[in-house]
Amino acid sequence: MTTQQVLDLYFLDARHKLVEIASFLDRVERAGDEDDFRLKAFHEALTKLNGKEKAKNVLLAFSDLTVKPIAKATTKAACGAYPDK
Repeated sequence: MTTQQVLDLYFLDARHKLVEIASFLDRVERAGDEDDFRLKAFHEALTKLNGKEKAKNVLLAFSDLTVKPIAKATTKAACGAYPDK
């Protein structure tokens, strides 16, 4: 596809998602407590939007890259970010 075709097809959806992200960050800021590992990972992921391989680098910002298994799970569900970065 050409740049024009990509923009015609995906721009409004991307714009909507960006406004949603801004709204999410506004809500967190108004809530007051921003000392959470998920929010820190989110802010780190936002810095990965510059440069090449943006999607890969954003995903890696949320990933647990350790290779050694842990002895016991600490939660029952995924939380979307790795707390020990």
